[in-house]
Amino acid sequence: MKLATYTANGITRTGIVVGDAIIDSGVPGTMIDLIRNWDALKPGLEARAASGAAIPLASVKLEAPVQRPGKIFAIGLNYADHIAESKMETPHRQVWFSKAQTSVNGPFDPVEIARGTMTNDYEAELVAIIGTGGKHVSAADAPAAIFGYCVGNDVTERMWQHASPQWSLGKSFDTHAPMGPWIVTADEVGDPHALGIRCWVNGEERQNSNTCHLVFNIWSQVEHLSTGMTLEPGDCLFTGTPGGIGAAMDPRRFLQPGDIVRCAIDGLGHIEGTMVAEP
Repeated sequence: MKLATYTANGITRTGIVVGDAIIDSGVPGTMIDLIRNWDALKPGLEARAASGAAIPLASVKLEAPVQRPGKIFAIGLNYADHIAESKMETPHRQVWFSKAQTSVNGPFDPVEIARGTMTNDYEAELVAIIGTGGKHVSAADAPAAIFGYCVGNDVTERMWQHASPQWSLGKSFDTHAPMGPWIVTADEVGDPHALGIRCWVNGEERQNSNTCHLVFNIWSQVEHLSTGMTLEPGDCLFTGTPGGIGAAMDPRRFLQPGDIVRCAIDGLGHIEGTMVAEP
């Protein structure tokens, strides 16, 4: 099932995407509420999806599926080609940083280049959305802890990222975590480690890889993070980006106002945002 957060007539709701249409879920509250109560709500949502009472997707505004995740974590250096282009060694332990809630952005919304910055970069990523979650979740139990997946772009301000050993500030600028266009539930995705992932800037392909190349797979990511913290419904895990970032090109090619960045993952759809100067 494909589940979206959308706005129509000034009201934001959750809905079920069927083809080129969306059906209101009828569930009060946010996507986190829907995820938290998924087992009880699923039969009713399946019935609504079959009802045909839909409106065109083109008539609504798609928002980030989870607009206010409790936690947003992203793993660095998790594809071999990205590690090589970054001229770093393959980490023996997972390297994580957080992104602020205020960095969340809609799948087709403009992405801001903040005032006084000039080294903005793109990172297409598979985003895992936590469902039941928990603490001390083993890798064997991790698949059951994940609700679904969506496309993400870990937009990064490189100058700010590398100004400190802690990357979070350079990763957390407003609008720098576009996600969507919807969540595809885990049962529909199947194996998340066999998905093509690509990124284009102004139509030029910059990244082209497959999630089978993750250094630390998603199950080990869940196991690692849940050792120290409780993963909760709606938490978002950016699972790593492949090679092809602008900072690794010679010469470097950072994003400019007017650039259009499109990220796509097999079976999940795509997101696309235009870079704009911060008002």
